[in-house]
Amino acid sequence: MEKFENAVGIDVSKLTLDAHDYEHSSHVQLSNDEKGFKGLVKWLKKLNKDKNTVICFEHTGLYSLPLAMFLTENQIPFFMVPGLEVRRSLGIRRGKSDKADAEDISRYAFLRRKEVKLFELPSQGLLKLRGLLNLREKMVKQKAGYQAAMKEMKRIFTQKDNPIWFKSQQKIYKELSEQVGTIEAELLQIIQEDDRLKKLFELVCSVKGVGLVTGVSFIVYTNAFTSFDDWRSFASYSGTAPFEYQSGTSIKGKTKVSHLANKKMKALLSNAASCSIRYSTEMRLYYQRRLEEGKNKMSTQNIIRNKIIARVFAVVNRGTPYVDVLKHAA
Repeated sequence: MEKFENAVGIDVSKLTLDAHDYEHSSHVQLSNDEKGFKGLVKWLKKLNKDKNTVICFEHTGLYSLPLAMFLTENQIPFFMVPGLEVRRSLGIRRGKSDKADAEDISRYAFLRRKEVKLFELPSQGLLKLRGLLNLREKMVKQKAGYQAAMKEMKRIFTQKDNPIWFKSQQKIYKELSEQVGTIEAELLQIIQEDDRLKKLFELVCSVKGVGLVTGVSFIVYTNAFTSFDDWRSFASYSGTAPFEYQSGTSIKGKTKVSHLANKKMKALLSNAASCSIRYSTEMRLYYQRRLEEGKNKMSTQNIIRNKIIARVFAVVNRGTPYVDVLKHAA
């Protein structure tokens, strides 16, 4: 943990950076490119000549990566946080603007300036995995689009009515399927070539319900299990950790799952939960018992999602694969 005197919050978007210096209440908007990054450094030096200042911004995937790489190369201290963490710690403000978001992030960082864990840029292997996951997601969406279009056309026309259209759509769908397969093979190849990633992947996938894409996503979104202190933090990031909805000291509603979360990871965990219920005796029995007791189906599935997260973090921390006790019971 490092201690700093001041903090700067940056709201990162596709084309711009909105930066706010907390102590000086100063704001600047710059382009999200190398010219803007250099302008940011000049602005920082002008305001904080003698102050040890840390930069904080939300993890926005590809949009924040160039800034993170520039700051790392120039040895400028920074840390990244999930957007959900900032909003839950400071409260959700009414209305939204990039300038206001930058101010919120600077306040969040300033309050934590004396206990900052600086961000370490992911390895080349992790960056490649992240890029391939994003590419796979786009292709899977395109596949679904073509599949829906063919289904709709079949409802209206026969292949004899429009053979060229059907043939071209089927060809594209087949090519996309092959490309998705190629990407998944490349994901596995990158993991096999890195001893650390290979070990993590084997541990993560030892948990029933976790397959190739979910396993890789666990590794990528946790930055090889270095960005989250425990499984509960990752559950919050993934949108599976219920929280109390409270007003004042007396008005409470039902516990809810935040919508400010990584929806990709949440969807993968839903698939993992379904697979776990199908193939894990323990999870299947637990799921059936809850339903027989009249418990809500969706809340039970969410509990299973959290059980999977907890088990993944446990096997990684322990360094040994998960053992299905019921499977090996006499």
